[in-house]
This record gives sequence, structure tokens and C-alpha cells, in this order.
Amino acid sequence: MERYVCIHGHFYQPPRENAWLEYVEWQDAAYPYHDWNEKIAAECYMTNASSHLLDKDGLIDRVVNNYSSISFDFGPTLLAWMETGDRDTYRAIIEADRQSRDHFSGHGSAIAQAYNHVIMPLANHRDRYTQVRWGIRDFEHRFGRKPEGMWLPETAVDLETLDIMASLGIKFTILSPRQARRFRPAGSSNWKNVSDGTVDPTCAYAVNLPSGRKLAVFFFDSPISNAVAFEDILKSGEAFANRLVSAFSEKRRWPQLVNIATDGETYGHHHRFADMALAFAIRYIESNGLARITNYGEYLEKYPPAHEVEIIEKSSWSCKHGIDRWWSDCGDTAGDGEHPGWNQQWRTPLRNAFDYLRDTLATKYEEKARLFLKHPWAARDDYIDVIIDRSPESVARFFNRHAGRKLDETEKVTVLKLLELQRHAMLMYTSCGWFFDEISRPEPVQVLQYAGRVAQLAGELFEGDVEENFLKTLEEAKSNIPEQENGRRIYENLVRPAMVDLKKVAAHAAVNSLSKKSGEENRAYCYGIEMEDAAITECGEARLVTGRCRVTSQITGESDTFIYGALRREGYVVNAGVSKYDEEEIYRNMARETTLSCSRGDYSEVVRLLEKHLGSSHYSLTSLFRDEQRKVLGEMLESTMSAVAAAYRGLYEHYYPPARFLSELGGPVPRNFHAAAELIINSDLHRAVNAARVDATAVKTLLETAKIWSVDIDAGGISYDLKKNIEKMMAGLASSPGDLNGLQALVDVTSLARGLPFPVDLWKVQGFYRNRLQTDYPDYKRRAEAGDAPARHWLEAFALLGKELNVRMEKQG
Repeated sequence: MERYVCIHGHFYQPPRENAWLEYVEWQDAAYPYHDWNEKIAAECYMTNASSHLLDKDGLIDRVVNNYSSISFDFGPTLLAWMETGDRDTYRAIIEADRQSRDHFSGHGSAIAQAYNHVIMPLANHRDRYTQVRWGIRDFEHRFGRKPEGMWLPETAVDLETLDIMASLGIKFTILSPRQARRFRPAGSSNWKNVSDGTVDPTCAYAVNLPSGRKLAVFFFDSPISNAVAFEDILKSGEAFANRLVSAFSEKRRWPQLVNIATDGETYGHHHRFADMALAFAIRYIESNGLARITNYGEYLEKYPPAHEVEIIEKSSWSCKHGIDRWWSDCGDTAGDGEHPGWNQQWRTPLRNAFDYLRDTLATKYEEKARLFLKHPWAARDDYIDVIIDRSPESVARFFNRHAGRKLDETEKVTVLKLLELQRHAMLMYTSCGWFFDEISRPEPVQVLQYAGRVAQLAGELFEGDVEENFLKTLEEAKSNIPEQENGRRIYENLVRPAMVDLKKVAAHAAVNSLSKKSGEENRAYCYGIEMEDAAITECGEARLVTGRCRVTSQITGESDTFIYGALRREGYVVNAGVSKYDEEEIYRNMARETTLSCSRGDYSEVVRLLEKHLGSSHYSLTSLFRDEQRKVLGEMLESTMSAVAAAYRGLYEHYYPPARFLSELGGPVPRNFHAAAELIINSDLHRAVNAARVDATAVKTLLETAKIWSVDIDAGGISYDLKKNIEKMMAGLASSPGDLNGLQALVDVTSLARGLPFPVDLWKVQGFYRNRLQTDYPDYKRRAEAGDAPARHWLEAFALLGKELNVRMEKQG
């Protein structure tokens, strides 16, 4: 009897974009990476696209794309980030699906996912339909084909959701065995109860739906899936493979499918190098004839369901209580036991507050949208085409299909705001907002941001104040942290300050222009900024900028013109004002008067004039968006930090000999000297590893000194900087492969990286090397064999680099 193995990875990250900027801002907790998406992409998504297979000597002998051999789904919002945030990996994922169709009888390994990870049984019918519709359309746009299967967020399921999926062409989904109630052979009336999780997961089942449709369900092998996710099985690819094939039984009389499903981040992020175990296990199973690797679509076509199953409705794979985790204090949290005194009673009022927003605004949306659109809800279902492609041509096609009449530009802006309100009214239900144990965590704050965007748009579109009633319900969501108080306090402290409108974008541009050249700004994330007029006046140590700019939302098309003035003095003190543009004379007077006062050094008068002409709203460095705050403050503090570092360096160098002597005698190093040493050593290390030519001796000396004096090294940051520098050097080799000096420098710096007391991620560099092995190496080898001395020297250096990178050279396949 035939034996099949299917490994499914559910790849997902919660949307982290600022709800107003459509951009993932700097996240300190992800240091040294910019944000968690970038970090997890480097640790997991990229490595699975180019996983390493080692030979018997432990050298990289082959690089494989795991996605082409497994079944997988990616969250649409994650792929939207990856399309620009990690383009190489994005392209590799799309290509892997194409390759998998060649491997698996025309069936691609990618399956769709409900759009933004909403717990479907808790959504209303209209939102469920849109979530499935958007998930399918996003998939079609990216993979160029219709999806056969769809992953349900947290595998949360009920019959209504399955019926919607089937009505839109989905053929199968994947569930936990704990979600099966009973099954029977097709045509039989004898049901067998399997509600204890004992359903046989080695075949497909059919679910009969209320509409008369059917949808296939695969139940994953729970014990093996749990071992992969939570045990040490991925430390050995061979052990992983043997555990998979151990699930086959000679007692079964049908073609068996051993299938597992886990978070895709298991392979690399949760378990470092687990992508390699995955790659090895797949090849081990295939090469030893233990089973055939397949995907769900191929197996389903060959072996349609011979059994019917009834599911346990409102169940999931990650809540023992069904789906209570996403609306009540059921006791399930991530990190159980970490905060034993905490409760999750906040979950219910949080969901109630969102339900109030959604339901109150649904009628208002429909009434107002009917003034412009033929069918408001059908337009929402098709709005995914605009989300995917916000070009003017795409927006025009959307209005051609859905506008009930010819709309002017103002009416189009209104329609797009209405649809954005609906988009964020679904984003606010992203499941991660309820998954953890505290309402002030980043995940609930993120969904509160989406709700804040809904409330803001509602205030612009409709009469009445829905926000206040929303906030009253949020007050009932009590935080476990006394100083956070409740959901309303968290909203006021963490969400409202993040809200953005066109005037705030203009304020950002005004303050940011203090560190830019005149007229340089043209975009701030999803806002276009046209500097219609700008002037910079240097007044001694102060700088004054005045100007007129037009700000346009590239999401809604809303646009307005503003005048601004901003003064920076004494390095840190910034005063800025912004006002809507009304008359040219007002603008010219403001610019002339403030410039004159600044040139006289009367900065107090400049501030007074800014208030006189631009109003009492004051803006400062805090008006910058987060990434620019860090950048501009870094620039402004550079000179100050240089002075501090110089003072510390003097202390460090003056007392270095006696401190070294004291250390060698076993005496304590004075605290003040230790602080100076930590600042200087880390500063020098960062500078050294970022240099165009890394001085290995200097780096080793600094590390040795740090070890002697027990200085805490910024290992993560230094490792990251060195990794990025080596990648840059390797990219340079690609553009100038004959640069022997550059090649030798790479040999030296990779040798340094391998010998450091902390790991340096050379994964991407190893991939670059493999590419050069395929492209440049054969030509240089041929030339060397023909007697070309420079080519021979190049080969010698290239071989040394391969040794340092642990890459096998003899085999190129």
C-alpha cells in the first residue's frame, strides 16, 4: 500500500503596520533588527527559501527551497510586507509554488489564508465572506492561480465558515484531530465517536454542509506535530524523518497520508536551524524510499474522501475551550504560569467595544455608500483589488465597476474613506489581540490602533460621536498592570498620540526639513509631500525653515496645502507651527517676519511670530514619526556624544595602564573606569566591524580587553553590523568578481567572524558564495588551467573563502 508524507507550515505574523502610516515602525524589542518582521524573515522565511544540506564532512553541499517540497500558507498581510521588505524571499516563495506544481501532478503547495487572521466563528457572516474573498483574491494576485485549500486562523471552524469557503471554490482545509466529533464510511449510517481526538489522520474526510455542498478536511497528526513544535525532534533531521514514517501502520488498507501541521516559524525562528532538519528529513524519506512526499491537493485528487465527518463547531487548535480564548477569561494564555495572579477578563469588553464600532457603523456605511456605489457590500468585497494595487489606474478600474454615477474627486475621497473604515473594522479583529495575557501588550495595542483609525474615519464621515461610547466600553477592560488602569487609558496613552491626519504629516515634514536640504521631502510613508516652496535660513547656531507644502494621502486621495515654519536652536530645542494655506500674503508675511527676527538672533520673537501666523498648535521633535525621530535625534546628538566619548576616551586611555595592572593582580576595576571602558570598547567595536576594511587584529584586541575587564559587549548589535558589512562586501564581489583584494578581504573578515565569541549569521553570504560558485568559478577555473596566473590566485583565495564559509566546492550541483 502506498505511503505519503505531507508537512504543512502555517507562516504568519500579525500585521504590525502603523494604522495611519501603513508602515512597520522601529521596534526596540527586535534589536538589532529594525522590527520583528525583519528578524523573523532572516531567521526563518529566508532560510527556508535557501536551506542547507550538509555532506558527510559537514560542508554545505546543496541549497534547497523547502517551500517547494512542503505544503504551506502565508498570511496575506505578511506577504504584503515581504513584497517590499524582503523581495528575494518573496520571489523565492512564489517560485517554490510554481516548482511544486511540477513535483505534485500540477497541484501547487501554497494554500490561501483568511485575510487578516480573524477568528472566523466569532465574525459576522458579512465579515467572514469578505475575509475568505480577500484571502482568495490576494492569493490569486500573488501566485497566479486559484487556491485549492485555505487555512483557517487558529483552525477556528464552524459549518457556516466552511460553507462560505466551499461556495467560493475552496476544496479543503486542515484541522486538529480534536475538532472531529464523529465519522462514518460514505453511505453508512453507523457513526463512530472520535471527539476525544482519536480520528485517524491518514486520509481525507468529507464534511456535509448546510447548503448541500461538501468540503474535504485533513486532520493533522497531533502527537508528531506537537513533538515538532514543542520538543527536541528537530535537532536531528534523521530523527524527524523516522518519527514521521513511524506513524504508518500495516493494519491500514488504504494509501496512508502522514501529515503534520505547525506554525511555519517553527523551522528557524522557534528552533534555530530547524529548516535544515526539515530539508534533510524530506531528502532522507525520498532517497530511502520510505514514503512519497506530497501535498494535500495531489493526495485529494488521487484519493477523494471515503469517509464523512462531523466537526466540533466553534473549536480551534490552540484553545482547550473551543474559541473562548478570543473573547473570554478562559484561562488559556501564551506563557502559562508566567503571571499567576493575572486574569484575562479584559478580553470580553475589548471584543464588545469592537462589536459596537462595527455594528453601529455598518448601517451608516451602507446608507452613505449607497449615495455613490451600486452595491456597498459588493464594493467592499472587491476593494481587495485596490488594497493590492493602489495605483491610479487600479482605483479608476474599481470606480468604473462600482460607482453608481460619475463621481467627482471629493466624492471619490469619501468612498475610499468609507472603504478604509471597513478595512480597519476587520483588521481590528486580528486574533493576536486576544491571544496573550495582558491588554497593554503590543498585540492588543495594535488592534486598538485599527479601532482608533475606524473611530477617526467615522468622525470625519458621519455625524455623532461613536468614539465616546466605544471608550466607555473599553473602560471595562481592566489591565493587570495597575498603572495601565484599563483599555480607555491605554487607548488615550498609546493610540491617540499615534493618530495622524494631513496636518500632522505637514508638521512631520516641517520638523524633518530642519535636517534636510530645501525641497528634499517628497514622501512620508503612505503620504505624498510636494514642497511647493521652501527656504532655509542659518542664524548662527540656529536654523529656520519656512515653506508651503501639499500633503496627499496615497490611500484615500485626500489632499490639502499647508504653510509651516520651524526653528531649531541649541541643538535640541525645536519650535514649529503649521496652518492650512489660505492666502499667499499670509504665508509671505510669516516667512519674511520670522526670517528677519531669526537673522537678528531674536529667537523668542521667532517663536511668537510662528504662533501669531500659524496658530497655537505647537510642534517639536516629538512630531516626527518614530523612525525619523531616531534618525534626526541621532544626527543631532552625534556631536554631543562625540564630546562625551572623547572625555571618556581620555579617562580610559589615561587610566588604562594602572587599571590593567590592577586587573591582573585580581583587584576590582573602579566603577567609573569600567563605565568608560564599556562605552569606548563597544563604540570602537561597532566602528571597526563597519569599516570598509575590517581590522581583525584590532577587533580581537578589543574583545580580549573586554573579557579581561568583564565589559558587557553589545554582541547582538556588533554581530548584526558585521553580518551586514560582509553581505555588502560579498555583493561587491558579484559586481567586480575579479577584485582579488576584495576577495582576500572577504577571506579575512569571514575568518574573523567564525572565530568571534558570539555567532555571526553568514547564511546570506553563503548563498552569495554558492551563486558565485555557479557563475564565476567555472570561468576562473578554466583560465587557471590554461596557465593564467591571476586566475590561479583568484581560485586559491576563492577556495579559502569557501572553506571559511563551510561550503563544498567540488560539487556544484
